[in-house]
Amino acid sequence: MNDAHHSSGVPEQDRQPPERFQDEQVMHLEPGQLVAETSRPVSRATLSARAAAGLWALRIFAVLVSLMVIYAFIDQLR
Repeated sequence: MNDAHHSSGVPEQDRQPPERFQDEQVMHLEPGQLVAETSRPVSRATLSARAAAGLWALRIFAVLVSLMVIYAFIDQLR
């Protein structure tokens, strides 16, 4: 028999990833409290110039691809 599962010496409860403390707090909030906490605004992340440029490039790419899809759809209607 293969008893590798039982012979590791680590209890079963230690093998599971530890839960974050904040997740446990959210579980015990009342619905009104949960809405209040999730609707609170979050400040903008501080990004490097490269990251900001990359995100702008991604936005421009998404707009261009969207325009291409719309054009192809309209062209196929004719």
